[in-house]
Amino acid sequence: MSPFFLSKTLLGIALATVSLPSIAQAATPALDPLTQPIASPYAAQWNRPQQPARIHGDTYYVGVGGLSVALIHTRDGLILIDGALPQSVAAIEEHILELGFRLQDIKFILNTEAHFDHSGGIAALARDSGAQVIASPLGAQALRAGRVLDTDPQAGEIDAMPAVANVREIADGETLRLGGVAVTARYTPGHTPGSTSWTWVSCEDAEGRECLNVVFGASLTPVAAGHFHFSGGAGHGDMTPAFRRTMQDFARLPCDILISAHPDHSGADDKLKRLLEGAAPNPFIDTQACRDYAAKNEAKLDARIAKEKAAAGEAAAK
Repeated sequence: MSPFFLSKTLLGIALATVSLPSIAQAATPALDPLTQPIASPYAAQWNRPQQPARIHGDTYYVGVGGLSVALIHTRDGLILIDGALPQSVAAIEEHILELGFRLQDIKFILNTEAHFDHSGGIAALARDSGAQVIASPLGAQALRAGRVLDTDPQAGEIDAMPAVANVREIADGETLRLGGVAVTARYTPGHTPGSTSWTWVSCEDAEGRECLNVVFGASLTPVAAGHFHFSGGAGHGDMTPAFRRTMQDFARLPCDILISAHPDHSGADDKLKRLLEGAAPNPFIDTQACRDYAAKNEAKLDARIAKEKAAAGEAAAK
């Protein structure tokens, strides 16, 4: 027998052994680049499980425990507001399906702010649904880049996010219409340069009974990187008057129901818990909610400005 001869049995074993790694490799699913988790010290708290719920009429909560995502049902399709984290996408999509809706019926995805905790999941959600993403011009610029703008108060301290190539821009006060529902963009800059809140009327039925004004509120918190000063700094003047106007305008919005981008910033987390427990009347109905939200954040702005001025005084005294 030739020293180089192998029986069919041995040859088969040898070939099978060689092919095992390639088979194992083929069986390993590829990682989805659009849903890879963004590491944040707050990620676990934000992404905690949350049961979806019908808030009122055609308006639903499909977000996670610490990040709001709203769904509006119209006769011609669905509108989604915000996308939470990339690692939130599976839960959001599951919630939509659990409520009896289809992902492919989402026509528009609206964004409040281009920070990874509110827009990190938008690229994947848009891909999976085929929906058109809509944001303010400055918000759209950040979404396309996959990172915050250099003029963002938190620039340098906010993680990048999956970029969204196709973003349609919307003007302040412009109304998006779908299936009898009109959603209006309300620019609320301050927390980010392109922050946008969204308002619409939610009715209990097609006949337009029990209609209430709903506001999906962008974050209004005066949070910034350590080097940034709302009272004025390198590259910008005093932003305080403009930020105050944002809060005052927000307080004047027609508002029966407020869904804040972070539910715990407005007590929406507690309202959601009570709603799911069957509380009556609906705990989300609160005509004071938008005024309280604005006042709470304006007080935070006052504290922030006082801190900045104190720091400036100490630096001048040295």
